[in-house]
Amino acid sequence: MATGSATTLEITTRVADGVTLVDLAGRINIGEASDKLSAEFDHILAAGARKIVVNLSAVRAVDSTGISMIVKIFLALSQGGGKFALVGLEGRVHEAFRLTGLLSVIPHFPDEAAALASLR
Repeated sequence: MATGSATTLEITTRVADGVTLVDLAGRINIGEASDKLSAEFDHILAAGARKIVVNLSAVRAVDSTGISMIVKIFLALSQGGGKFALVGLEGRVHEAFRLTGLLSVIPHFPDEAAALASLR
C-alpha cells in the first residue's frame, strides 16, 4: 500500500478476488503526483497484476499528464492481455475523460462492484 500527501495525491492499493484496486484521492497533475502515480503503476505491473480497477471518485482534478498516466497503464494491460477499468468518474474528472474521447475507449463503471464483475 502506498500513500501520498493530502495536498497532491494519495494512493491506496488493495487486492480483491485477484483484482488490484487502486484508490486515488486528490489531484493527478504534472510533477510529484504524476511521478508517484507512474511509480505505483510500475510497481503494480512488476508484481504481476493482470487486472486493475482505478477508483477516481476522490480525485478533485486531473490534467493531461494525469490522463496520460492512466492511458499508459490501460495500454500496458490491454497489449499484454490484461484487463483495466475505471470507477468513480465524476465532475471535472468525468468531463476531462469525456472531452478526450477516452470514455469510448477505456472501460468505466459507476461503482467497484460493477467493475469487478466485468473483470471476472
